[in-house]
Amino acid sequence: MTVITQAAFIRWLEVFADYIAAEKDHLTELDSAIGDADHGINMARGFQAVLLKLPTLADLDIGAICKAVGMTLISTVGGASGPLYGTLFLQMGAETGGKQALSLAEWAAAFAAAVQGVQRRGKALPGDKTMLDCLLPAVTALNAAADQGLPLDQALNLAEQAARQGMLATIPLTARKGRASYLGERSAGHQDPGATSAHMLLQAAVQAWG
Repeated sequence: MTVITQAAFIRWLEVFADYIAAEKDHLTELDSAIGDADHGINMARGFQAVLLKLPTLADLDIGAICKAVGMTLISTVGGASGPLYGTLFLQMGAETGGKQALSLAEWAAAFAAAVQGVQRRGKALPGDKTMLDCLLPAVTALNAAADQGLPLDQALNLAEQAARQGMLATIPLTARKGRASYLGERSAGHQDPGATSAHMLLQAAVQAWG
């Protein structure tokens, strides 16, 4: 695949929803250690709603699909995850309006804008033990790959690897944002559930587009 078509984009959402469904209990277990024990449940509910909506989006451009997904998540996902993932897709939609396909450079720009939107919404910084510790390294890897003119599949693999490293790097961190921050030092030693679900976004892209 050299470009991400509209059909491929929908496939990415389907694969991500499958990851969330399969890992729902794991995500909730991670969240039970440092959060409200509902991340997996909330994400699974939200992406089940997305799956039900996808057939109505088949004829839309990528930007419109993203906006519909974002609004669905905001209305169905509880806790902080709904606004954050909703913002991710709404910002992605703002960057991809009217497009039926995306080059690697266009995807990298849209993904970067989406992550910036999450950062503005959550007001988190690198090292705060949030999903941004996974997403920001993926943005850096994607941008570097696009600048180097690498093939899409290679770029996606590099972004996934960077996201995985960022996810694992949350384990020793002390949370400074969100529900986990209430635990202070006791939040250290646990993998952040938001970073874990965010990593699945990159895993799903590799599977759907690689």
